[in-house]
Amino acid sequence: MSVDTITSNATAASSSEGAEDDLVQVRDLKMFFPVTDGVIIPRVVANVKAVNGISFSIKRGETLGLVGESGCGKTTTGRCILQLEKPTSGEIIYDGRDLAKLSASEMRPLRQRIQVIFQDPYSSLNPRMKIGDIIAEPMMVHKTEPDKAARTKRVLELLTTCGLNPKFADRYPHEMSGGQRQRVGIARALAVRPEFIICDEAVSALDVSIQAQVINLLEELRDEFNLTYLFISHDLSVVRHLCQRVAVMYLGNIVELAETDELFDNPLHPYTQALLEAVPIPDPTIESERAHKIIEGEIPSPMNPPSGCVFHPRCPLTVEDCKKHVPEFREVRPGHWVACSQV
Repeated sequence: MSVDTITSNATAASSSEGAEDDLVQVRDLKMFFPVTDGVIIPRVVANVKAVNGISFSIKRGETLGLVGESGCGKTTTGRCILQLEKPTSGEIIYDGRDLAKLSASEMRPLRQRIQVIFQDPYSSLNPRMKIGDIIAEPMMVHKTEPDKAARTKRVLELLTTCGLNPKFADRYPHEMSGGQRQRVGIARALAVRPEFIICDEAVSALDVSIQAQVINLLEELRDEFNLTYLFISHDLSVVRHLCQRVAVMYLGNIVELAETDELFDNPLHPYTQALLEAVPIPDPTIESERAHKIIEGEIPSPMNPPSGCVFHPRCPLTVEDCKKHVPEFREVRPGHWVACSQV
């Protein structure tokens, strides 16, 4: 299987039949971080291949889940879409424009339409600013509400929309709980009326009961404002509740992509199957009797990924061909894509 063929097949996954409805199209995205040696004359000795040629699309009004274990490249993918990192190669088509080719000044108007909710509600808010000022700041930067009275009114409306008391506008972040701070982060993201929000582990730092409240809030906001989400998470139960489609990443590659129910009911890639089998069952009796399949071995280094299929050193289905050839990312069922030659 040639590299060009694999790339064209992966690109096809990001350009399915209603391509005109796609708000975001990621095509063969790569993000390599150079590793240098030497002090006086530094030289590049290796590259950390954080994202290694992935393709997917997100339709307007859809929530796409991006899942995988820590270090697989989920957050780096989100940062590339946000242009917080300039990708090594590939295309990020947003509403017909390639973000990777835009300058900082050209990107600035689009930042109003693309927002992010960060993982840590403790470090993502300025501790020296009051909550009202934190939410109002994006409106001032993008000049969406030039009038101070209008900004104040919108801040109070956003706090109410996100389930917070409007009086919280005069509080500082340290005076609020983790769940309340995350709601402030959501309110700040909504301040400039975006259409696409990247949720980077938006609920992972919260208690389970608070997670449910924030997830329900995100769902309500999506329906009310017709928002589009890229929901990055390692929590499969959260992803199943919120997302319409799910992409599974491993070592910088997408290994499976399908509608949520299809992926959870019929996982095809061995790595996806292992992820789902690791999800605990709430019933302790059933959980204690369940036979767990543990993935053997360690995750390879992204500086030196394995040849062929990146999962082959840990895969129970490995054959000799898996070690030599990169598996084709192919559509085995309508809307169900998988990168495994044994499926």
